[in-house]
Amino acid sequence: MSASAFTALNTRGRELLPGFIVSVIVAAAATFLSEHYGAPVMLFALLLGMALNFLSGDSKCKPGIEFTAREVLRIGVALLGMRITLGQIAELGWQPVALIVFSVAATILLSMLVARLMGFQSLFGLLSGGATAICGASAAMAISAALPSHEGKEKATLFTVIGVSALSTLAMISYPMIAGWFELSPTEAGIFLGATIHDVAQVVGAGYSMSHETGDVATVVKLMRVGMLLPVILCAAMITRARTKGSDFHGKRPPLLPWFAVGFIVLASINSTGFVPTIVQSFGNELSRWMLVIAISALGMKTQIKELTSVGIKPILLMFGETIFLVVLVLAALHWWL
Repeated sequence: MSASAFTALNTRGRELLPGFIVSVIVAAAATFLSEHYGAPVMLFALLLGMALNFLSGDSKCKPGIEFTAREVLRIGVALLGMRITLGQIAELGWQPVALIVFSVAATILLSMLVARLMGFQSLFGLLSGGATAICGASAAMAISAALPSHEGKEKATLFTVIGVSALSTLAMISYPMIAGWFELSPTEAGIFLGATIHDVAQVVGAGYSMSHETGDVATVVKLMRVGMLLPVILCAAMITRARTKGSDFHGKRPPLLPWFAVGFIVLASINSTGFVPTIVQSFGNELSRWMLVIAISALGMKTQIKELTSVGIKPILLMFGETIFLVVLVLAALHWWL
């Protein structure tokens, strides 16, 4: 590396460091609160970040906050590939796989249609529907990263993360009771919880609160939903490429296959070989979680509360409707098909 390049890198690092450090501190505080009070860490990160919104206007912190909200987010999404293997999916057979593919596709398509009917851009339906159908806040962040920058994108992303985090917490509490009410077997209960609860942590909590068998099945089914993140990201990239010349979005067209999607594929493929030590998998999962929490802390700092309160009741109804639709669809499949 030449002296000039090293100097430029050093200057860039010092420019980004204050904002990144602030984001890490917020993420650490959110993790502490989540571990002690049981609420979703993403929700705490958002709220704490928004409380420090004034830092995003500070000349010293602003570049690092912008970088963290964009690039650190994408690294965290790529590392999500360490959560799944092809063997985990094969163990359950083709029927749960077909159910996951159909439920994710149906939820997202319905959400895009209803969003359009409610007066929103259909890609807001893709964002909220993807978060509901796949893996909650992580999916919202990943899909958002695949969309081109436009006015209102960050507000829509943050609103989706807040909504899906709150709904996921309610689901963790109420869905085991629904499974008991319908007298589902441990395997059926695991499929139900894994196919409907939004975030991975809440799936694990709900599943193992019922039984060890239910928790194991719920976790694998949930990881199958995480695997659906890649095709949805690709669809988002293809749709937005086609629409960037239209009236909804403006600016540079995104690549057909974002680099973080390539990273997701590579890591999932490596993880499927069986040669990755458990400690490396655990490290990758934990690193991914931290990256996403740090990124959403930065996004929170970029957002003002008054911007979120201006969205009205319609987005809330949309996300609640998506959640109810997914529950009804999976219960119907368990009763008449699986």
